[in-house]
Amino acid sequence: MVYETGNRTVDDAVARVLDGERLDRRDGLALIAQPVDDLAAGADYVRTKLGDDTVDACSIVNAKAGNCAEDCGFCAQSVHFDTGIDNYGFLGPEKILEAAKRAERDGAQRFGIVLAEKGVSKEHRPEEWEEVLEAIRLVRDETDVEVDASLGILTEEEAAILADEGLNHYNHNIETSPRYFPEIVQSHTFEKRVQTLRVAKNAGMDLCAGVILGMGETPTDRVDAAMALQDIGISSLPVNILNPVAGTPLAEQGLPDIMTEEVVKTIAVYRLLHPESRVRLTGGREVNLDTDGQVAALEAGADGILTGDYLTTEGQSAADDLEIMDAAGLEPNTEANQFDPEAVKERAAEETDTETAAGTAQTKSELKSDD
Repeated sequence: MVYETGNRTVDDAVARVLDGERLDRRDGLALIAQPVDDLAAGADYVRTKLGDDTVDACSIVNAKAGNCAEDCGFCAQSVHFDTGIDNYGFLGPEKILEAAKRAERDGAQRFGIVLAEKGVSKEHRPEEWEEVLEAIRLVRDETDVEVDASLGILTEEEAAILADEGLNHYNHNIETSPRYFPEIVQSHTFEKRVQTLRVAKNAGMDLCAGVILGMGETPTDRVDAAMALQDIGISSLPVNILNPVAGTPLAEQGLPDIMTEEVVKTIAVYRLLHPESRVRLTGGREVNLDTDGQVAALEAGADGILTGDYLTTEGQSAADDLEIMDAAGLEPNTEANQFDPEAVKERAAEETDTETAAGTAQTKSELKSDD
């Protein structure tokens, strides 16, 4: 028996997805116009049938901060904008391992090494390249988390080396639709990002690639971004929500806050367009969604999160994330890292000063508190 919401558009899409059909752009545009409750119910049903009722947690470390030559309008680390973040060079393999062990302790299943730059370069920065490889080896060999990375643009040679080192996922977000991308980034093209994703995939790595919501894009842009990712073929789709940092162009525009309903709708549509991928609720969620809103996203088909701090801003604690999973009736994934969720909660209750990797950028929540 196929689950029915009473909404013909949603019910038809659910039935076709469960029959193994891939939905197209026309389907996506029709779905995103449907009521949020119908979409959420249908997407959640697809998740229960095709997923494992777990939420997969990943964590990241900002391995090299600031001074990036690119001009992405949302990014606090661009050299073009005065955002007040802490700039530093490559942290080094041992410090990255320490961060990975903290992530492992807090229940992350995968750990991402992130460098804020156009691309790590074996040719132009060979010493840094070797340190990145050493960090990957340390995390791979000395923790139970799967090691991922976001290192910018790759050559075919670099991608092959990373794959041989056992890199699990390569992250390279497309940010938004092909149409809207030039409004956000001028220093490189949408096609350049797609090219790197294809290079990483051809080398044998799984792909983690997603979007940022709330940058002024339309619902059609959100669908078109999902279609572009469908064409590429990804296994993890992070959904970030803009947390505008003072000094960046998007903060200066004073964009209206995105509504919870829009986020939940997009999550649900992404689940239907990417039924077998991890749809991951990531950066900016805790300043754009209250606890109920985050639960609603998990109840609308999301089955992954980014836990802990982000690149330059503070995130949400692992203990709080576990409570949100509980409220949504889901369990944390323990496939790679068989941690004890209760121990994470107990430790959080005892700690008064949690070590953080967050930078000093002033974000939406801080700007509001200053008003």
